[in-house]
Amino acid sequence: MEITQQTLAAAWGRRAAGHARLHEVGLPPVFRSEDELDAWAERADEADDESLCLVLDEDGTVHGFHGAYRRAFTVRHLDDVLYLIAEAAVNRPGTGPEETAVALEAVDPEWGGRFRTGGLDGTGTVESCGRDPREGLAWIAGSWRDQAPYTTLQFFRAAPGRTVDAEQLALQYGADPAQVAAGTRLKDLLAVDGGRAHADRQWRSCCFGRSGAWTFLLHHDTPPGAYADKEAYAALGIVETVWLSATSAKAIYTFDYVRDGRRVDDDLGILELISYDRGRAPYPLGGELDFLNRAVRRAELDHPEVTDTFELYFHALQESLGLRLPRRDFTEGEVRAAYWAGE
Repeated sequence: MEITQQTLAAAWGRRAAGHARLHEVGLPPVFRSEDELDAWAERADEADDESLCLVLDEDGTVHGFHGAYRRAFTVRHLDDVLYLIAEAAVNRPGTGPEETAVALEAVDPEWGGRFRTGGLDGTGTVESCGRDPREGLAWIAGSWRDQAPYTTLQFFRAAPGRTVDAEQLALQYGADPAQVAAGTRLKDLLAVDGGRAHADRQWRSCCFGRSGAWTFLLHHDTPPGAYADKEAYAALGIVETVWLSATSAKAIYTFDYVRDGRRVDDDLGILELISYDRGRAPYPLGGELDFLNRAVRRAELDHPEVTDTFELYFHALQESLGLRLPRRDFTEGEVRAAYWAGE
């Protein structure tokens, strides 16, 4: 059945009428185009409002937005729209993911299960990882918010059966060839002048190595022209990259994922992590990044004791993409390090 505003309003009225949590919840604002949504937001001064709004296409496709500008989903089935309206209604600020799941289960057990998976179609299971997330990649989340140990965290992965050579990658980006050849480690840089010299030069240094299937390169500034081009990437066998960047003075933290030469971003461009709210999918449901929605929801439900969304997000990156950083190597200074050539 094609969705119209009339069928949507009638279906929501029937669905909400029998449930105390929903019977006073009206249908969200419905618009015929994104331009109409933008115009309404400007007139009503609602641009910063995160409430759910709907845009209904002529063919019955429904687009959901949290506020005027944050796309949440695109669906074509009436039951999906009803579920997502209910989720937005009960998943308010201050409501924990488990509380939201229980509230949705009271309306419809299938809806509660769907919320727990973190995806749009309700498939998959939420299984505990069985360990403290801060023992994995999440160990770096807290300090990284203050740009420590480095502003930019880059990860590179090759096609199955190949690995990205960490030394060649560091050299391609401009690491000092002599220090790379000598096997210089972070503790070697810190040993000079009691670490005072490195404190002055750390913004012109990098750390690099491999952990699991990924090769990592961490740095602050890079010299002009140091970024590897497509041919150099191809020579190293790189097919996937993940960039995490922090600009703490502006409270901007970004995630950029490229696979097979194409950015995986649901056409949203480089994504700001600051937009992630606990209990709400950070990316459009059913989109290219839905695997991260599922991993984030699993992290939230598995680890209610972890309230820092950056730690949850980093844990989700480890669980979904396999990203890792060797905590002991950084703590003990054993990670490979170098200054940029000529510095």
